[in-house]
Amino acid sequence: MKPLFTIHVGEYLVGSHIEKNYPNWHVWIPSKDKGIDFLVSNYDDSKTASIQVKFSKDYVIENKNPVFKKQIVCGGWWTLNKKKLYESQADFWVMVMHSYSKKNIQYIIIPSKELYRRQLKLHPKPKMIQTYLTVTEQKKCWETRGWNKQQFTRTLSNEIEEIDEARNFTEFLNNWGPLEGKLGL
Repeated sequence: MKPLFTIHVGEYLVGSHIEKNYPNWHVWIPSKDKGIDFLVSNYDDSKTASIQVKFSKDYVIENKNPVFKKQIVCGGWWTLNKKKLYESQADFWVMVMHSYSKKNIQYIIIPSKELYRRQLKLHPKPKMIQTYLTVTEQKKCWETRGWNKQQFTRTLSNEIEEIDEARNFTEFLNNWGPLEGKLGL
């Protein structure tokens, strides 16, 4: 049986968040998948922003280290096609992580071009990018793919001087400000 209409869990969470926190905005769902999951408009539909949503289950629960489990809110893992990311017409990508242990949702709201720039710097060679985002109890967000135990420990201890700034996604963590700015709020 083929469903008439479905959205995935990440889209549902983002759409619900927007409707709850921005009741004057309108959320539009396109009839064809062209790399934009939502078109969001302001109260009078005079300004719009397009959003691509990516969801990940929480990978922290699979981490066996109890120190990491205690200090990490959640961690997500995505496989991104570098060409599709480069060609993305979406204004923003929203990476959604649902923390099973903390029972909350974390959003990374990042302009498409900035996400591409960072991923290209961190993962210049592969066509398919494996990216891991980790949110800590200190409300920091890091791209942690390839990190060893020592790098995780330093990050959780705020000893992060030597970490490439392209890995720091904290400014995009639960920050809906750029979307608000685009829609004139």
